[in-house]
Amino acid sequence: MSRSTPLGEPHDWVTRAADDAIRHHEKTGAPGPVTCSSGISPSGLVHLGNLREFLMPHFVADELRRRGVPVRHLHVWDDYDRFRKVPHGVDPSFAEHIGRPLVDVPDPWGCHDSWSTHFKQPVLETFAALGAEVETISQAERYRSGVYRDEVLRAVRHRHEIDAVLAKYRTRKVGPDPADETGDHAAQDAEAMADSVANDDQDADETGVGYFPFKPYCSDCGRDTTTVTAYDDETTDLTYVCSVGDFHGTTNLATQDEGKLVWKADWPMRWAFEHVDFEPAGMDHATPGSSFTVGHELVETVWDYPRPAWFGYGFVGFAGVQKMSSSAGGAPTAQDALRVLEPGILRWLYVRRQPKQAFDIDFGQEVVRLYDEWDALARKANDPEKRDVQTLAYERASSTETAGPLPTPDVVVPFRMLSSVADVTAGSAEQISRLVGTMGYPHDSVEQLEPRLSRAMAWTEEFVPAADRTTVRSEPDAVAIEALSSQEREWLSLLLRGLQGDLELDAITSLVYGVPKLARGMPLDEKPTDEVKADQKEFFRLLYHLLVDAERGPRLPTLIVALGADRVRRLLGD
Repeated sequence: MSRSTPLGEPHDWVTRAADDAIRHHEKTGAPGPVTCSSGISPSGLVHLGNLREFLMPHFVADELRRRGVPVRHLHVWDDYDRFRKVPHGVDPSFAEHIGRPLVDVPDPWGCHDSWSTHFKQPVLETFAALGAEVETISQAERYRSGVYRDEVLRAVRHRHEIDAVLAKYRTRKVGPDPADETGDHAAQDAEAMADSVANDDQDADETGVGYFPFKPYCSDCGRDTTTVTAYDDETTDLTYVCSVGDFHGTTNLATQDEGKLVWKADWPMRWAFEHVDFEPAGMDHATPGSSFTVGHELVETVWDYPRPAWFGYGFVGFAGVQKMSSSAGGAPTAQDALRVLEPGILRWLYVRRQPKQAFDIDFGQEVVRLYDEWDALARKANDPEKRDVQTLAYERASSTETAGPLPTPDVVVPFRMLSSVADVTAGSAEQISRLVGTMGYPHDSVEQLEPRLSRAMAWTEEFVPAADRTTVRSEPDAVAIEALSSQEREWLSLLLRGLQGDLELDAITSLVYGVPKLARGMPLDEKPTDEVKADQKEFFRLLYHLLVDAERGPRLPTLIVALGADRVRRLLGD
């Protein structure tokens, strides 16, 4: 199976991880394709920190597909996890469902058949928008259909060995496992997978039988508020008591499927059963006693399966996201980000960095610079002679082996130009289209500017602070015009004289910067002197005041072309 990257080709972290996944698959001798895995609990919105958990194995799987290696990206829904708490904005009466499987909790918004399905849907839409091919499985379906029954019995038979492994770390830990507290592969992922591990503390619980790796759901109330009181290894009968109503119940692990393994046993069981070859995890799992490090030991000693290839990845932080959050106090989601970022750019944020590198996503002015970098990289990627690790990251971000190239505009207009024009035109797509056509980007329809145009409009509307927005004057400032100096009048006269015919951006740029030169008897193409530079500064300040009543704003040539000659003449008192 071993298919490596040809010599001379650039290598990155994806290349190396793909090589590791192949080596692991060959070591196991397991049938079927190489398996790259990710998992998320559909307990809430999946934010951009969680997205790294999914995108890391996606990029590795896509690399293997490019090499022609049979591979699947297995995404596990931990929908058999407990409903842990009622989030902000949900009727407090939903507290009655705490402890029940997410798959059994109704959708409070009434649009899906369960809580878990409600939060799976936007994730599936994100997968599609990012061009990812994913095979999904439901833990609720796996457990309830008996698929994992033999593995549950194996874990129970080896419960003393599992407990011994856990005991090694119980004496070492000075604080809680980050995963036990946050329930994800990164510390800030508290809402997305906390349910997966909220019960990990039961690893050390005193039950009627000591440590027990299986947690039954109560057959009376459906909650996991149970304590095992007895277990018969010969009959596999398990008895428990539920703290809700003091219900006493019995289940049989060989014939019934009424619960699940606790997290630190469930994860290694899944690796072995699904033949996982590669699965990354947050850097918090490098700590002794974490669910990941414990799982690595258990998968080999209990399930006789080599620990999957992996690497730790850094946290993703957020800046300027007050408007980005889809729920009060929450972090931005991928769907939020895709309102302002093209799919390829969102993918690029993750693939261009080393996995261990933490980074922040900023939806303020950083977005403009991000688009500029992306466009420059696209131009570089078009030159085969310049192919390197940077262009390899662009290739991975801009297309996938199965979906092909991700959506990009037919006519690529700089994002800063689109957003500036959107600001001046109050977000009229038709007017923006008309104006950028006069600025050196001819096109036949608005659709040729998509998907970037809509994102520029959304970013300008949602993320440019009101104080930085451009408000064009509705009437001339008669008082300011009356008080103009002779020098200022000359500047305006020279500008208005040059506003003839159709306004082209290059010509208007030359004119706006050249007016102070003309006033000093210099040609437009002459290099400005220090005096001219000082005049330019004052001239620009004057134009901003008379046109938009501000000290600064969008680039003046863009503003003038957007307003049109007639409106500029009227506002300047011609």
